Amino acid sequence: MDPENIRHRISELQLEHRSLDQMIATITRQTHFNELQLRRLKKRKLQIKDSIVQLQMMLVPDIPA
Repeated sequence: MDPENIRHRISELQLEHRSLDQMIATITRQTHFNELQLRRLKKRKLQIKDSIVQLQMMLVPDIPA
């Protein structure tokens, strides 16, 4: 995967991450909300964050010891 594709994928994931953040905030403002749905959204958000970090690490060149 070339650096440009990695940056593009990071941008896509960041957009999805922000979208999930907004969805979670909206759901938690409701008086009655589906706890299972909320947990799934939070789990997906964490998975996306992990993917973003992993992709960002691919952009950092290896430094010889």
